[in-house]
Amino acid sequence: MSLKDRIKNDIKEAMRAKDTQKRDTLRNLSAAIKQIEVDERRELSDADVEKILQKYVKQREDALSQFKEVGRDDLVAKEEAELKLVRSYLPEPLSDEELENIIKEIIEQTGASSMKDMGRVMKEARDAIGSRADGGRISALVKKLLS
Repeated sequence: MSLKDRIKNDIKEAMRAKDTQKRDTLRNLSAAIKQIEVDERRELSDADVEKILQKYVKQREDALSQFKEVGRDDLVAKEEAELKLVRSYLPEPLSDEELENIIKEIIEQTGASSMKDMGRVMKEARDAIGSRADGGRISALVKKLLS
C-alpha cells in the first residue's frame, strides 16, 4: 500500500473513531498531496509524499518553537501531537554513526578530497539517504568530513 493510500485509509479510521485531531492533521496532509498532484498533473510517488511530510514536519517544528517562546502550552501540546503523528509515516531517521558511515562511503566512491567537491557529494548523499536524514545534518557532516 502506498503512503498516500495509507494516509487516506487512516483518515477514514480517524473519522470512525471520532479522533478529530488525527483526522484534521491527515486531511491537511492529504490536501497538500492533492494540491501538488493537481498543480503538476502527475501521480506522486512515495518519495514525493515523504518530501511533503518532511516539509510539514519542519513547519510544525517551527510553530512549536514559536509557541514555546510565547508560553502557549495548549498549542504546544497540539503541535507535538501532530509532529508525532506525521513522523509515524516517515522512515526511521538515521543515527549519527550510520549517517557518517554512508557519507564516508560516498566521499570514497566519488573521490572527493576538498570542499570543491561538496556539491557532488551532497547530490549523491541526498539520493542515497533520501528522507532518512535532514539536509542540514547531511551538509554539516559533509563539511566536517571534507575539511
